[in-house]
Amino acid sequence: MSETITTATAADSGASATERFLADKTGGTGPGADTTRVNTLATEVITAVHQVIRRHHVSYEEYNALKSWLISVGQDGEWPLFLDVWIEHVVEEVAHASRKGSKGTIEGPYYVPGSPARPSVATLPMRENEAGTPLRFKGQVTDISGQPLAGALLEMWQADDDGLYAQFAPGIPEWNLRGSIVADAEGRFEVTTVQPAPYQIPTDGSCGKLIAAAGWHAWRPAHLHLKVSAPGHEPLTTQLYFKGGEHIEDDIASAVKPELVLDPRPAADGTGEVTYDFVLDPAS
Repeated sequence: MSETITTATAADSGASATERFLADKTGGTGPGADTTRVNTLATEVITAVHQVIRRHHVSYEEYNALKSWLISVGQDGEWPLFLDVWIEHVVEEVAHASRKGSKGTIEGPYYVPGSPARPSVATLPMRENEAGTPLRFKGQVTDISGQPLAGALLEMWQADDDGLYAQFAPGIPEWNLRGSIVADAEGRFEVTTVQPAPYQIPTDGSCGKLIAAAGWHAWRPAHLHLKVSAPGHEPLTTQLYFKGGEHIEDDIASAVKPELVLDPRPAADGTGEVTYDFVLDPAS
């Protein structure tokens, strides 16, 4: 393992994820929030917790352990990690149930807007001799009628061969393996990168304590992250996985869908190559 891995901590990653979320996202409980909706959702969540306590005869010792753990999640800055790993996949499923185009999945905690712009044929920013199997990822962006979406934007980000993300672990260049690719007039793109590795979510913080106490594993399968957008169309957030990869069947974040699994094949130059097209729904 590299020095980078030994110095990356859950606390640092969690703090970065929390800071990024607060800077980039807006909440739903500020001025103008639907009071009736908040009342319904909050009441049902609290009632569900009450039911679990009654059904399992939760003791004060267990209650206090939960209380202590919830406090530590906040202190570690791991609420984005906890929610994105165990909750977001259901929110995504419900929010996009009527989508006719390509399948989406969770965003996760490691998205950063404003990555460097790249042309339709591009290489993601990476270090000299970046570790990992070279990968050529190409395809086309269309609407649901099959018409190309000229100039569609594909924001890509991924972990490196050590399972670490730029801006969330020390010692990695700011925009490493992050880029914003602008498709050509036919909506086509071709991106050279490296195939990412499976990785464990941070386990030295509060989420790791839950994983250990429950006897779960902490692994996510290797994946590419993408946000695909075009004017007049609903943006798509997704992750693409790799056929035969570890933890495809038991992703801790429950984010894998059959439609999102890639099967790269060796090209003439030895680089893994795969084609994957995106279909965007019209904006509602």
